[in-house]
Amino acid sequence: MSTSLTTSGQASGRHPIADAGPQALCARAPRVPAERLVAEMVPPPRFDSVRFDTYDPDPTQPSQREAVTVLSAFAAGLGGAHASGAGKRRWFSKKPTAAAASPGGVYLDGGYGVGKTHLLASLWHATPAEPALKAFGTFVELTNLVGALGFQQTVQTLGGHRLLCIDEFELDDPGDTVLVSSLLSRLVEQGVALAATSNTLPGKLGEGRFAAADFLREIQGLSAHFRPLRIDGQDYRHRGLPEAPAPFSDEQVTKAAYATAGASLDDFPGLLEHLAKVHPSRYGALTDGISAVCLTDVGPVPDQSTALRLVVLADRLYDREIPVLASGVPFDRLFSEEMLNGGYRKKYFRAISRLTALARDAKGLVAQ
Repeated sequence: MSTSLTTSGQASGRHPIADAGPQALCARAPRVPAERLVAEMVPPPRFDSVRFDTYDPDPTQPSQREAVTVLSAFAAGLGGAHASGAGKRRWFSKKPTAAAASPGGVYLDGGYGVGKTHLLASLWHATPAEPALKAFGTFVELTNLVGALGFQQTVQTLGGHRLLCIDEFELDDPGDTVLVSSLLSRLVEQGVALAATSNTLPGKLGEGRFAAADFLREIQGLSAHFRPLRIDGQDYRHRGLPEAPAPFSDEQVTKAAYATAGASLDDFPGLLEHLAKVHPSRYGALTDGISAVCLTDVGPVPDQSTALRLVVLADRLYDREIPVLASGVPFDRLFSEEMLNGGYRKKYFRAISRLTALARDAKGLVAQ
C-alpha cells in the first residue's frame, strides 16, 4: 500500500529548490492506490492518542460532559460479533427488536473547535472491535473512496464493519449528499453503526446553521436511527489565544525552510495552481514525509474552486499536525466576504481556524 511520488520538474514559484534544500509540494505528483484509501480510514495522527478521558469539557458547557457520557455508553454497546457474522446486532433494521430499539447512530452537532472530532475519534478508539472493523474518515474522504472503488465495492468493503465514523458531514453538494445517504442506507442494512459530526457556523445564533434538523432531513430514511447530540462551547483553539498571527517576511520563511529538515517551500500562487492538477483524495499523500509547510506570498484566494481545494489541503495538514509558516496576508484574510457569506462558508471558517492553529505551531521555526 505504498504511494509513489513523482516530480514534475522545477518547483513553481520564485524559489529555486536545491537538492539539499527544502522540498516543493508543487514538484510532487502522488499516485495513491485504492487500498491505501481504505487502510487510512482511521483517526488521523492528530487524534491517535485521544480518548474520552483526555477530553477536557468546558465546565460552563454541560452538554460537553453529557456527550462524553452518551458516547461512552454507545461505544460499549457496539461490542459483540462481526457486523457481517452470526449473531450480529442489527442496529438499523427497519423493524427493530426490543434490544435494538434505541437509536443506533449518533450525530454530533456543534460549532468549530468544541472537540467534536476529538469525541468522534475517542468513540472509534473505545469501540470494542478490531481496527480493521472500524472506519473513520471525513465526508470528502468517503466520497473519494466511492469514486476510487465504485459504489458496490465500497458497500462490500465497509459492510463488514462494526462502526463508520464520518467527520464533517457536508450538505453543500446535493449529488454527494444523495450518494452518501444511499451508501449509509446500504451499510445500516448490514448492521454497521454510524456516527457523524458537522459544524455550526460562527455568528448570530440560527443564521446559516448547519444543524441537526438539516442533517436529519437530508438523510431522510436514516434519521430515526440517529440520536442528535448538541455540543455547545467556544472554539478551544481561540480560548485565550490571539487571532491569526502576523505573517513573516519572505526572507524569514525561506531561511526557516532551508534550516528545517523535511520542510517544503512553495510560492502560494504556484501551489494553488498545482492543487488543480492533483485529485483532492491525494492531498494527504502530497504531504508524505513533510515536517513543515513554508509558503511565500500568501494572498486572497481568487475563486471558489481554488478555495475549496485549499480547504481540503488545510484539513490534511491539520490532521497530520504539519505546521504552516507563511508570508503575505494573515490566514483570516484568505477568503473574500462574498465567500464567507456564501454556501460554502462553513468550510472556509474551518480552514481559517485550522490554518491559524498551524501557523501558531510554526512560529518556533523562525530564529528569534
